Amino acid sequence: MLPDLAPWHSSRDFRLLWCAGVITVFGSSLSFVALPLQLKELTGSTLAVGALGAVELVPLIVFGLYGGALADSFDRRRLVLWSEAALGLVSVLLLLNSLLPHPMVWPLYAAAAATSGLTGLQRPALDAIVPRIVPHEQLAAAAALNALRWQIGAIAGPALAGGLLALAGLRWAYAIDAVTFVLSVLLALKLAPSPVSHDAEKPSLRAIAEGARYAWSRKELLGTYAIDVLAMLFAFPLAIFPFLADDLDAPWALGLMYAALPAGSLLVSLTSGWTSRIHRQGRAIALAAASWGLAMAAAGQLRNVWLVLLLLTVAGACDMVSGIFRSAMWNQTIPDELRGRLAGIELLSYAAGPQLGQVRIGGMAALTSVRASVSWGGLLCFAGVGLLALGLPKLMAYDARTDEHARRMRERRTAAAGPPGGEGARDGEGASPGPGPGAQTPDADPATA
Repeated sequence: MLPDLAPWHSSRDFRLLWCAGVITVFGSSLSFVALPLQLKELTGSTLAVGALGAVELVPLIVFGLYGGALADSFDRRRLVLWSEAALGLVSVLLLLNSLLPHPMVWPLYAAAAATSGLTGLQRPALDAIVPRIVPHEQLAAAAALNALRWQIGAIAGPALAGGLLALAGLRWAYAIDAVTFVLSVLLALKLAPSPVSHDAEKPSLRAIAEGARYAWSRKELLGTYAIDVLAMLFAFPLAIFPFLADDLDAPWALGLMYAALPAGSLLVSLTSGWTSRIHRQGRAIALAAASWGLAMAAAGQLRNVWLVLLLLTVAGACDMVSGIFRSAMWNQTIPDELRGRLAGIELLSYAAGPQLGQVRIGGMAALTSVRASVSWGGLLCFAGVGLLALGLPKLMAYDARTDEHARRMRERRTAAAGPPGGEGARDGEGASPGPGPGAQTPDADPATA
């Protein structure tokens, strides 16, 4: 049941990226709570807060796809570094706006759009680094450990944010976030280079289209994307947490609400040893997504804040199960030369869904009520996942032991490693990104929060 620490022990780069991620996600989680709260205070509108998702969507689509092509064409370490530094600059701009006598609304939307675009550039490079430096058989364990790093920061950040915002105000949340980016950049500077092969295709619309054609040919991969988008579209409640806390007469619980989802994820990560023994990963994804929807539907019906927090924790656990197996399927079956572009498409599936979900839940809350929007969204998620499961037989039949793509990737990694004590390959699948112990993955960052 305990987490598999093999990727941590085998790879210096994995340890560096893991530590940088914990620090960054902690700071980003402070701003993640502060920004919608500040927007709520300035506008008092659920629709205005939900509109954050619409503002973030276009930059995410454009830069996510282009970032995937860049990750297959340029040094992935450099992409991570420059985008991390730029994300830190956005936090500084939020801090400066909060220091004004009358903070403006438009910089909040501009910062949300910039963060979304920079995350789109960075995330494919981060994801594409991992399969290179983590042994094939450790990819599921690496996904769980990378999720664990996100959960530590995402729990501590919102939990601290609740008290910090109440006692010290928004400016301190933004200031701490900016400092964490400085620390994460210093750690990322120690990463070994991660160059692409000498014949890598330059970023272009044709290169992006090639990745899209590959994704379309893999219906089991399309199934993972579709289920995740649907779950987030209908049952992602974060945008209206400030209003839900007020509706439950528990404004003090706002930070706990933001922390409940990653807390549930953390429980799964801390007992994730069993995930390496699950081979029917498509079925596990569908079951976890349906359970997420049911938990959200129940949370919208209850008036006891502690029961709502419990159900949010359960939902977070279900989301983590789905995330681990999605990441394992992607990393075990996608060739290295396409990994960046597929990571860009992957980014759209698990990031565009939440952005659209914010618009959906904010608009529906304005038309009905806050709790009805949460509850009906959960039921729609459950029904939609059931229909997708019926319509995606390849996803339901996927087995990591027998799938042709997973088998081919295992063979390529074995061939690239060479005979025991041999030099191994330097380009393509399995190549080390540079000097050092060389090994590193899933569902989150240094800076995806």
